[in-house]
Amino acid sequence: MKPEEIRVCVLRIEGTNCEDEMADAFRMAGAQAEKVHLKQLTGETFPEMKRNLEDYDILALPGGFAAGDYVRAGAIFAARIKSALGRDVKKFVEDGKPVLGVCNGFQVLVELGLLPALDGTMSPVPTAALYTNDSGRFECRPTVVRNDNGGRCIFTSSVERGKLMMIPSAHAEGRLMSRDLDFIRKLEENDQVVFRYVRDDGGKAEYPWNPNGSESDIAGICNPAGNVMGMMPHPERVVTRFTHPDWTRNCPGGEGDGLQIFRSVVDRLG
Repeated sequence: MKPEEIRVCVLRIEGTNCEDEMADAFRMAGAQAEKVHLKQLTGETFPEMKRNLEDYDILALPGGFAAGDYVRAGAIFAARIKSALGRDVKKFVEDGKPVLGVCNGFQVLVELGLLPALDGTMSPVPTAALYTNDSGRFECRPTVVRNDNGGRCIFTSSVERGKLMMIPSAHAEGRLMSRDLDFIRKLEENDQVVFRYVRDDGGKAEYPWNPNGSESDIAGICNPAGNVMGMMPHPERVVTRFTHPDWTRNCPGGEGDGLQIFRSVVDRLG
């Protein structure tokens, strides 16, 4: 499959607000990207606007505040997906098709049970959650993450292990936690840890370098198969150097750190 033949579904509902940037990032990586409302997949729209999930090669869940983040962040969006498209989404993942969730999208994937998915493709109930930041407030700041994945994750297949990337964060609930006391160990043993927050020199993060207090400084994880990834920082916001905070001092042009994530999955499928 050629990159330009790859079709990306950027799924949105009321309250998502990063679908434009997400679609543009995939287009910059060479793929076709379409912003699709959930009702277009469920058939609650005009016939000419109906879409089928199986026609797409990648599913992407953008950031924002879907359905106002009532109940819990991402919970309503996840419930609506599961009730209407649960089987379709599960088959999509089992067919090996990639799924990306960024920020609010990560929260949705956890609520859906697609992450961390330690007990199967889609857990019947959430086994983890993105809790309120340790600071108790919304954190919007540049963050540095390190690729700690050993090669399982399709979204970092072209990113050198140990590479530092400046990818900004903007969230109020990003602290990954689980009732499972062995949660972190299981993620590490399965090579499911993708990104960790670090200092700008690569050292161990503390606040504000870890903006939420996530255990083991985890910023992103994948499922055991490596085709579903969720991360709290926003790679779609730094696909060019012009949106890096230091762009006037360092490399005032060219590609941004986030583009490599989108390129990785498009190149793998292509």
